[in-house]
Amino acid sequence: MKKSGRKVTSVFKIKVVLELLKERNTLSEIAQKNEIHPTIISKWKTEFLEKASIVFKNRKRKNKRIIQP
Repeated sequence: MKKSGRKVTSVFKIKVVLELLKERNTLSEIAQKNEIHPTIISKWKTEFLEKASIVFKNRKRKNKRIIQP
């Protein structure tokens, strides 16, 4: 694993978490491939899942758009 304190972007974290959620590789494999400790990836996953509902929350808007199929 790389030294601690390495800065990673939110886009990178999302990519890693989505790879984990696909369940094609184990947490250990993903951690090794990305040189990130498995505990850190687990924390990212937990945070991602806790905040996922925010994406679909209803927001009141002055100008509502009608989505057509």
